[in-house]
Amino acid sequence: MFTINIDDCMFELKDGAIKHIGASNKSATAKLYDIESVDVREFGDERVKISCEDDSSNTVEIALDPEDAHHVAREIERLEEESGIFE
Repeated sequence: MFTINIDDCMFELKDGAIKHIGASNKSATAKLYDIESVDVREFGDERVKISCEDDSSNTVEIALDPEDAHHVAREIERLEEESGIFE
């Protein structure tokens, strides 16, 4: 399941193209649940890409700096030690 929450954004559809109109200070949140596959790979020369896909072929990709990727890996290891979620 893929959810997206876009606060107070307005889009224009013109000649088949979608364009954001209005102020550029808006935000959005996207969430992907019930992941079927996860892929981790190099992205360019300086990034790590994490790609997650559900059974409906919805995909979320995240490109991380190596430092952020290390942080994610450490946090997962911490959860493995401290939480029962991996049992």
